[in-house]
Amino acid sequence: MTADAGSSRGFAHDVYDAVIVGGGHNGLVAAAYLARAGRSVLVLERLGHTGGAAVSTRPFAGVDARLSRYSYLVSLLPGKIVRDLGLRFRVRRRTVSSYTPFERDGRPGGLLVGGGEDRTRESFARLTGSDREYEAWRAFYATTGRLAGRVFPTLTEPLPTRAELRARIDDEQAWRMLFEEPLGRAVEERFADDLVRGVVLTDALIGTFADAHDVSLAQNRCFLYHVIGGGTGDWDVPVGGMGALTDALADAARAGGAEIATGHEALRIHTDGTSPAEVVFRTATGEGTVAARTVLVNASPRALAELLGEEPDPVVRPPEGAQFKVNMLLRRLPRLRDTSVDPREAFSGTFHIAEGYEQLGRAHAEAAAGELPSVPPSEIYCHSLTDPTILGPELTARGCQTLTLFGLHTPARLFEKDNRQAREVLLTATLAQLDAHLAEPLTDCLAFDADGRPCIEAKTPLDLEQELRLPGGHIFHRDLSWPYGGPGRWGVETEHPNVLLCGAGAVRGGGVSGIPGHNAAMALLGR
Repeated sequence: MTADAGSSRGFAHDVYDAVIVGGGHNGLVAAAYLARAGRSVLVLERLGHTGGAAVSTRPFAGVDARLSRYSYLVSLLPGKIVRDLGLRFRVRRRTVSSYTPFERDGRPGGLLVGGGEDRTRESFARLTGSDREYEAWRAFYATTGRLAGRVFPTLTEPLPTRAELRARIDDEQAWRMLFEEPLGRAVEERFADDLVRGVVLTDALIGTFADAHDVSLAQNRCFLYHVIGGGTGDWDVPVGGMGALTDALADAARAGGAEIATGHEALRIHTDGTSPAEVVFRTATGEGTVAARTVLVNASPRALAELLGEEPDPVVRPPEGAQFKVNMLLRRLPRLRDTSVDPREAFSGTFHIAEGYEQLGRAHAEAAAGELPSVPPSEIYCHSLTDPTILGPELTARGCQTLTLFGLHTPARLFEKDNRQAREVLLTATLAQLDAHLAEPLTDCLAFDADGRPCIEAKTPLDLEQELRLPGGHIFHRDLSWPYGGPGRWGVETEHPNVLLCGAGAVRGGGVSGIPGHNAAMALLGR
């Protein structure tokens, strides 16, 4: 629905129990919970559609392929939210966790994690010459698995203190490894092989620009959120693409009675903390206002400060994204130099490229010095192998497949001088690293759109900032937080009693989880 510009006459209420700024997945989760609880709810979304970064789109002209254009895998979404809201949404488990190609003594090979314990053990032995690394791998992830089972359920409970979470984990070694010491120490103590070390470390660097030994422990926090999802750490494929989730959430919110107004950009929030707040918005035809007993902001903390007319905290550094996202459609999967593995297996899990431990360290050092990584690390997976429904029947019949690439250690600062040129240079270098492990150039496998252009698009942090208003292109809105402490009972409260933060920048936010939306709804409902 839309409203008459300049007033709230197009809305059902003069004063809403809750106005939610931003129709991304967290805002929609909050809207659905609150509407089902009988509260009057209005969602204001700047764009012409809901979903934010969790959308499925057809990026290539005339091509019937609905890609998860920005966010693309699901791990942190609690089953509780799916059940509570009755969502018609499913995920599928990937049969392979990861494949990491390598070349040693002039011969191509690859570390395959998946396909059963025996096969994984054998793959480790071929790489390292013994079972030592595999046993270390099993022990390490048994530890993170136990921790995940204890931490993940707390994310939809009132925020624990540090001491309470430590007691709940009840494992001093695991606590020290992940919460107190730089992750690099644990990786180096437990693993000897450079490639294995790198595969472990990658989960600490997704969208996070940090070294393995960064004293801020930003890498630890990123790693933690990547290994606790669902209590298992599994990263699953959303059936129908990521947009299937946000479409289901929007349907649930509307079914509960929530109103969703697209094309409505929130400009300012006026509040004295007690009387209803006013949200000033803009549409294509002018400005208007709407009143709310509580405003939930599904945007970054920096955007929240701007809406309130406040200056950002000068002590907190501005958010800076550090990822490179590439979407592709292929006529067929490329052949690999390593003939011992089927490309359909290798690309169905996470395909690691130039992510050895030393390579990651060198890429970080180069980026920190202001240079694009000379050997850019990245990882790829093929959504359509697990979920072919995102492709139209003709593409499926022709054997087409999607590829999603996520590059690491590419902070926004590297693109500020000339975003377009840096994007092209990085894309060329990244694909060259992939080609080194292929038996044919990837470009020979690309499909073409209706205008004859290759089906490939690349997004830098600056592109994401422009398109989605992610601050600095940061996919988590700011550095991830520890899942304890913070403001209020739920970690979504602000200095203003009737303003809550329900976006990824809230405590326990980040990733496609819906957790900040759930927690903001619980805070408003007094639970």
